[in-house]
Amino acid sequence: MLEAELVELIRTIPDFPIPGIQFKDITTLIRDKKGFRRSIQVLAERYATLQLDAIVGIESRGFIFSAPLAYELGLGLVPIRKPGKLPADTYQVEYELEYGVNKLEIHRDAFQSGARVVIVDDLLATGGTIHAASTLVEQAGGVVEELAFLIELTFLNGRERLAHYPIFSLVQY
Repeated sequence: MLEAELVELIRTIPDFPIPGIQFKDITTLIRDKKGFRRSIQVLAERYATLQLDAIVGIESRGFIFSAPLAYELGLGLVPIRKPGKLPADTYQVEYELEYGVNKLEIHRDAFQSGARVVIVDDLLATGGTIHAASTLVEQAGGVVEELAFLIELTFLNGRERLAHYPIFSLVQY
């Protein structure tokens, strides 16, 4: 089973970055050539027939999975970045985190109106970051076909916040 194989490659770091957190470290998965390749292959197989226009990746760990996925599918990659990192005119959204606020940006000309996309990130927790990213994609004229993650922390109920989007995750905790 794929999920069990991937779980074996994801290292848990207790009390990082603060006491009580069980951090899911993906560096052990991405350094494993078979595990990393297999995770990208599964995503590519899932989206091969969707007739997508682009893959969207969220800074920074989302780029690790979105870039090879876009390449495998023969699609372009649209980055969503932290403020001040994109050189042309952007849309910006502010969102709340468990410990404060953050902002994300996307180029205003990232898509043609109606472009069908999948947004990729490494982890779904409470859903704040991916909700902000979805808002940006829609502001830029894109249509979110699905949200894709390597890991989903189900106990944080991120799916509830994103109930109107299809969600796919390779590993659930």
